[in-house]
Amino acid sequence: MIRSVGSFILPLVFSATLAFANPVSAAGDYPTATIADYVLGCMQTNGQTRQALESCSCSIDVIASILPYVHYERAETFKSMSLTTGEAAGLFRESAPAKAARAELKRAQAEADVRCF
Repeated sequence: MIRSVGSFILPLVFSATLAFANPVSAAGDYPTATIADYVLGCMQTNGQTRQALESCSCSIDVIASILPYVHYERAETFKSMSLTTGEAAGLFRESAPAKAARAELKRAQAEADVRCF
């Protein structure tokens, strides 16, 4: 009986440790490269300081807590594709899904700005 209690407690302790070590994974499954790319871009805009690092890291954490990764990825794709030229790019600028995805990302970024900057 003691053996079964010990095997029950160990997974709980391990789970709690993982949740504490990586709080973003609880909010969303953003790949490390996406997080790093966001933070680096944010720091280019806000300065290469320790404060900018902390604010930009906070910002992507807030965004990840609001938007599932698939929504973030969709919005970023529409955003980058809308910058291309030509008639076909209008689909990425003017379609209802494109506008909705960009608006959702904008709201999450606004919340992140309020909380982190």
